[in-house]
Amino acid sequence: MYWYPERGLGDCNMYVVEGDPTILVDPGSPRYLEGRLREMKKDGLEPEGIEIIVNTHSHPDHCGANRPLQELSGAKIMIHRGEGDHLRFSLEFGRYFGMEVPRFEVDAYLGEKVGGGETELLVLHTPGHSPGSVSLYHAGLRLLLCGDLVFEGGVGRTDFPGGSSEELLASLERISDLHLQYLLPGHGNVLRGEERIRRNFEFVKGHFF
Repeated sequence: MYWYPERGLGDCNMYVVEGDPTILVDPGSPRYLEGRLREMKKDGLEPEGIEIIVNTHSHPDHCGANRPLQELSGAKIMIHRGEGDHLRFSLEFGRYFGMEVPRFEVDAYLGEKVGGGETELLVLHTPGHSPGSVSLYHAGLRLLLCGDLVFEGGVGRTDFPGGSSEELLASLERISDLHLQYLLPGHGNVLRGEERIRRNFEFVKGHFF
């Protein structure tokens, strides 16, 4: 598992799960893709080795680099079916914030899991930030890639169209029952340790709802 921290405005944390297949989660902004590829190369990862691109949701800071990365890698792009209708709005909404996103096509919708063997990730539908937001759970590592559901000391915004505070809280309640060792959010720091993650869930549920 590799973490490539967000690099600036309109970007997000990017993660790569290396294996068979190798999965890249949320490539972020196209503005930073070249630098990201250099970082990956230092870790022994080449774009041609990426087989699946998964978006935790369709906001432009998470999916902006989908098409240029796909052109380099030939990877399939996957999102949750619940995000399909929201995708067009998300890309148009990005223009409002000055983020131009190269158009891309979704190759397949996520099912109950993605990958296999050591890279198998369970797909958990966690709406609230957007209708089709997902979190990805690796059972062996007790690790959750949670997109913009929850961060260190915060939660994803729900004031964008398609957001829902009620759904976000319900998603948090389900996820907080997992005994996690690693929480990998779409922005900010990675959280390590079951107790630290538990305290973070208690904090955000107590201060934001």
